[in-house]
Amino acid sequence: MTDVSLYHNDFENKWCPGCGNFGVLNAVKSALAHMDIPPEKVLLISGIGQAAKTPHFLNCNFFHGLHGRALPVATGARLANHDLPILVHMGDGDCYGEGGNHLLAAMRRNIDVTLLIHDNRVYGLTKGQASPTAEYGFSTKAQPFGALSDPLKPIPLALSQGVGFIARGYCGETDHLSRLIQKAIAYPGFSMIDILQVCVSYNPVNTYEYYNERVYLLDETKHRADDWHGAMDLSLQGEDRIPIGLIYQKQTIPFTKRIKTLEHGPLFHRSFDPAAVQAVLDDL
Repeated sequence: MTDVSLYHNDFENKWCPGCGNFGVLNAVKSALAHMDIPPEKVLLISGIGQAAKTPHFLNCNFFHGLHGRALPVATGARLANHDLPILVHMGDGDCYGEGGNHLLAAMRRNIDVTLLIHDNRVYGLTKGQASPTAEYGFSTKAQPFGALSDPLKPIPLALSQGVGFIARGYCGETDHLSRLIQKAIAYPGFSMIDILQVCVSYNPVNTYEYYNERVYLLDETKHRADDWHGAMDLSLQGEDRIPIGLIYQKQTIPFTKRIKTLEHGPLFHRSFDPAAVQAVLDDL
């Protein structure tokens, strides 16, 4: 097993004390160490937001992109390199708001990356506006009369689009989340974990107390991960009891296996041929 200390760096962390992102960060370090993936053999990609700062606090390869645009970057990285584990960190606003169109494209293409959504139901970096997953009526300084939209439900959305690996984690259950991340990385295809992440500064509703009273671990002896209808029923149940764990898994064909020109290997093994590129341009 790789020593988890290898992922530590000295970059100053300015997350609020008690922020749920710390639990996600520790779960990622633990997962990579248990899978014996050294820092130079993993790539983290993020957009904009507090969640998107996660790669800054890991000693590894990373790319910090634009708001909502992490998944297109991850797509390009995966097409270029088929073996490098790629983890994408996005917040709920970053992913489900600004990046919603790219999320749908990644789902349909079945890009072989692991998407970790830090879902705190607010825009934490820009001082707490309601995000797409905020409950109807959630009041903020920007929405003093309450959010007027119904919340987006990410897990039913992923199920409806045929995603092959769908899980829900919780920042307060770090060991459990680490195991979920390991399964997601090992899955050959698009894997998505919606992580219940507490924002101690801007969300006074969905607190640690709130989740600790409601969250429960899925019993894998009773819930079959390949049962789509059972997974949909689980994902649509109310907030009184919130299941965490592997919601759904099925075998799929990753995007890189669907592209004929990649049958001979990833792009980074190829030499650049400007004459061939020019020939294509001349035919247009």
